[in-house]
Amino acid sequence: MAKKDLSKDLQALYFPSSNEPTTVGVPKMNFLMVDGRGDPNKSKDFQDAIGALYSLSYTMKFMIKLGTTKVEHIVMPLEALWWTDEGVNFLTAGKETWNWTAMIAQPDHVTKDLVSKAREEIVRKKKEVPDLDKVRFEEFDEGISAQIMHIGPYSAERPNIEKLHKYIADSGHALRGKHHEIYLSDPSRSKPEKLKTVIRQPMK
Repeated sequence: MAKKDLSKDLQALYFPSSNEPTTVGVPKMNFLMVDGRGDPNKSKDFQDAIGALYSLSYTMKFMIKLGTTKVEHIVMPLEALWWTDEGVNFLTAGKETWNWTAMIAQPDHVTKDLVSKAREEIVRKKKEVPDLDKVRFEEFDEGISAQIMHIGPYSAERPNIEKLHKYIADSGHALRGKHHEIYLSDPSRSKPEKLKTVIRQPMK
């Protein structure tokens, strides 16, 4: 049985150059999402959100694999949108003031009904999954964006974020929407200098 890997189907979105920013047209995609606020390095809410997203994603993966369609897919990497309140500079604001949406992209065969059934299955098995009730299934339409691959620790992202913003300005565009990151590496298994993170910024 071939495994469907959405990230490989959308390579331009998930594997950009690490040298220079590029422009991409991001199509409408479905995500599991959880909203929150605060420093991700200190926030229990952020860790609980990640746990809930992966718990639902893997439950649905196995429900689909064992169902009548016999489709198997790869669970996508964690992504997050980051922003601050109006008038506050994201790059200089304290992380405790950051708003965030943690999310995981879902293949087309995942539906709202399946999400509900997976949630019920987790509850039926009496698994302790904080924030499970906060997860929503939603379409996200990001549109035209600029992005770059950052290789290294999360704390060293700023030069690439500034490069991305300059690229957008130099191309005659302006920033739009929320700062977007896609975490391709598992920080528990990769050295900080080896971490790969897609940094994306919608533009207008």
